[in-house]
Amino acid sequence: MTDAQIIDGKSFAAALRERVTHAVGRVKEAHGLIPGLAVALIGDDAASGVYVRNKRKQTVDAGMRSFEHTLASDTSEEALLDLIARLNQDVAVHGILVQLPLPAQIDPDKVIDAIDPAKDVDGFHVINAGRLATGGKGMVPCTPLGCLMLLKDRLGDLSGMEAVIVGRSNIVGKPMAALLLRENCTVTVAHSRTRDLDLVCRRADILVAAVGRPEMIRGGWIKPGATVIDVGINRVPKQSEPGKYRLVGDVCFPEAAKVAGAITPVPGGVGPMTIACLLMNTLTAACRQTGIEEPEI
Repeated sequence: MTDAQIIDGKSFAAALRERVTHAVGRVKEAHGLIPGLAVALIGDDAASGVYVRNKRKQTVDAGMRSFEHTLASDTSEEALLDLIARLNQDVAVHGILVQLPLPAQIDPDKVIDAIDPAKDVDGFHVINAGRLATGGKGMVPCTPLGCLMLLKDRLGDLSGMEAVIVGRSNIVGKPMAALLLRENCTVTVAHSRTRDLDLVCRRADILVAAVGRPEMIRGGWIKPGATVIDVGINRVPKQSEPGKYRLVGDVCFPEAAKVAGAITPVPGGVGPMTIACLLMNTLTAACRQTGIEEPEI
């Protein structure tokens, strides 16, 4: 039995995709604009392939154009950069996403830097990271954006709340900190070298776990009534079924759910929000590039 409210990211994401779809229809009818998202997949990683197919389906279902580029695992860095240069110039493409991880011969930083910041719907380009950090207007990384939407839906005004983020990656931890600072939270970014990490976590009204370690954060680390956002997706072996795996987060869910006020499950929490926010970012990028007022979503 759990005491915490389960934050249903799957349902929230479905409603967000529906709102994006309606907004795309309004923009198309009023301005003849059809947002376009280009995705580049290098290699044959099975998990990445499934993720890209899901993106394509949801992009098309939202009324947008999907441009998929599947390249061999031995594709050179130069060839990928040439593709990005062409997509930067293509007026039908408003968003560019290169699926990570990349093969060893390709430098991901060079790839991210090559994408036009206006088309960087992942929000990873240093210009967009800088705009987010300084309060400017740029593209916001999809996963932290989805986390923030779930938090505001659950808690409303976040002003004055103490937020602890466990994880300092450029993809989640750092942009999450910037977003919560914008919401007037008091923010601590913790990590693997943080002393007394359990005590730091126990201060948090909002705890965001994005460290990539299965069930690292225990129930005793959580302040009673806190809101817990678990970004982690980890595959761990099933003890009862050798050779099979189950998905768990960075938080020990059974323990945490007895203490927290609200918590995202894994799966079904943050994960579905990422693609929904990618679609929203693509629509935003299309409107900004064409000088059209961004519709309310």
